[in-house]
Amino acid sequence: MALHLPPPSYAGAQRSTERPTLTRRSVLAAGATTGGLLLTAGAAEAARDRSASPAGHQGRLPRTVDVVVVGAGISGLVATRDLLARGLDVLCVEARDRVGGRVLNHELRAGGVIEAGGAFVGPTQGRITALAEELGVRTFLQHNEGNSVYISSLTGRQEYAGTVPPDPTILPDAAVLLTRIDMMAAEVDVSAPWSHPSAQEWDAMSLGEFIRRNALNADGVGNLIKAWTQPGFGADPDELSLLFVLWYVACSGDEQNVGTFSRNSDTANGAQERRFVGGSQLVPLRLARRLGDAVALDAAVRQVAQVDGGVLVRTTRGTVRARRVVVAAPPPMVLDIDWFPRLPTRRLQLLRHMDMGQLMKCDAVYETPFWREDGLNGFGISDSGAARAVFDNSPASGSPGVLLAFVGGSTWREFGVLSRKARREAVLQGFAAMFGERALFPVEYTEQDWTKERWTGGGPTAIHAPGTLTDFGPAIRKVFGRVHWAGTETSTYWSGYMDGAVRAGERAAVEVGERL
Repeated sequence: MALHLPPPSYAGAQRSTERPTLTRRSVLAAGATTGGLLLTAGAAEAARDRSASPAGHQGRLPRTVDVVVVGAGISGLVATRDLLARGLDVLCVEARDRVGGRVLNHELRAGGVIEAGGAFVGPTQGRITALAEELGVRTFLQHNEGNSVYISSLTGRQEYAGTVPPDPTILPDAAVLLTRIDMMAAEVDVSAPWSHPSAQEWDAMSLGEFIRRNALNADGVGNLIKAWTQPGFGADPDELSLLFVLWYVACSGDEQNVGTFSRNSDTANGAQERRFVGGSQLVPLRLARRLGDAVALDAAVRQVAQVDGGVLVRTTRGTVRARRVVVAAPPPMVLDIDWFPRLPTRRLQLLRHMDMGQLMKCDAVYETPFWREDGLNGFGISDSGAARAVFDNSPASGSPGVLLAFVGGSTWREFGVLSRKARREAVLQGFAAMFGERALFPVEYTEQDWTKERWTGGGPTAIHAPGTLTDFGPAIRKVFGRVHWAGTETSTYWSGYMDGAVRAGERAAVEVGERL
């Protein structure tokens, strides 16, 4: 039973595990024998993409189009692409001055690119993989060779191989709990989790309560599970509906593969298996460039009014009339729009109960990934402190070295409110506890707090607290007059991930196309 617990990324992608792939060792060897031509080319491509970011539609917006898409994240851009392919006139409006939504690259001063937002891709996430391949964005294996580190207040620091932290006080409970979660998740309909016979019971219970009811050492195993929920949801187990978590696990597959906890949480053969050469934002950047004038930046939507057989979309850059609208924005952001007529009660209540998680990513940059020299893979779990779940976040070339801490849920509420200086010190102390004193002296430190992003409001995904999914969940994809819903949260597979964003955009485009 996998207990490695790397955090689910904001989103992800990779074809089924049946597809032949190069091993990590062969990729590294190839880089060494060719002078790193592949990785150098990837860096050059990333530089070209950054220097030629899509400007989008300039000047006055068109007065009328067939479809307005709200939001130029991956989901909105995919919907725009597919609707244009149907021969429709489409305008995608974005409040930010960039595309990508929760997918955002960060250029390091030392060279190379890391992801400030969604990053990882893995098996059964074929939609985002296909899109990336179409756009010429390649992937590389997340570094996973060597031992991981586990720090417990009871057992101290331990290095371990494989996927199971060697803590005898939690192993029996963890094995039983995760087996039960997989069995229960396998019964959940990914398109309608509220239809399960036990849906009301499971939805009324938090994941934390489920752990306390079914574990002898509930505090110990619950603390370990936080290393999954805090990065993956931006929340603690007590803040998450058990039904929502079971559905999330069930979503970690595709039409041919049942979702499992290990596929959601693992690196090898899991959702954290790969990253994109040049950073994940290359995907929306290149897609937006292809769409050209169909994308308008700095165009925040203020009102959506369904009147006179059409829809008026009022933005900060002007008003556009459309026959249909696709909304691909984070759920809480939809509440900022003035709706006429008013949103249906269940839809309104759904949005009010889908809070964004609380999450930030903190990265420390070093001249080299020195932990690899010590036989460590850069992954670590701690039951306390600011660095609860840590990853090797180095670029594809392996230089510079980067350690990443996901600070989410109650850990964000403790450390996210500190000064940057104090938080930096706490994060570096956490890195040093795992990987030694050299971690205290980075050449660069950077962080991205998604709770402070005006047009996102948190991350990595919108969550369901106990008692909300069964009451309001059925409204998630229900068409509202001439308004359709996209965004990763509306996907039936890999919700919260880049793959889910692609799927949702494709579905919304089909819905609209069938009506026009």
